[in-house]
Amino acid sequence: MALKYKINDQQAYYFVTFTVVNWIDIFTRDNYRQIFIDSVKYCQQNKGLLVSSWVIMTNHVHLIIGSKGNKIEDIIRDLKSYTSRHIRLEIENCTYESRKEWLMSMLKKAGYNNSNNNDFQLWQQNNHPLEMSQSERMTQRVNYIHNNPIKAGFVIDPVHWKWSSAYDYSGGKQGLIDLIMAF
Repeated sequence: MALKYKINDQQAYYFVTFTVVNWIDIFTRDNYRQIFIDSVKYCQQNKGLLVSSWVIMTNHVHLIIGSKGNKIEDIIRDLKSYTSRHIRLEIENCTYESRKEWLMSMLKKAGYNNSNNNDFQLWQQNNHPLEMSQSERMTQRVNYIHNNPIKAGFVIDPVHWKWSSAYDYSGGKQGLIDLIMAF
């Protein structure tokens, strides 16, 4: 792994991306997005996770995160593991999930084909952490995160995307995830 994609400074903030295997659109339903939000909140309250900015798209999540205690890579591991297990349970038990068989087939196939997993894989292995060592880099990444839903054609103003920190940065208080504001 290249040095630029490692977490070297536990005191720094990092831009990370969690991508669903095969770019599957898991996060089209609120119940799956809420599992991710609840896991982030748990990590904030119990593992020292600090979140500066975030967005949940249909098949990936961008965050700028830091830590006030635990190693960032450990928090990422726990966050991804928890969400994977609980989203799997939600898919299996969701009575209105029309894609249940297809989703389970694809996610199980990804798990079987990866020796790091037993029988299921939700997330791609890589997070590509990028250290936010300069304020202009932080500003650029926060804007990138907030403009993702515009680029995807979901909204015309980032504050209208419920599943991001854009509204909080505009002066509102959405409160889905507690933030340490970048600027």
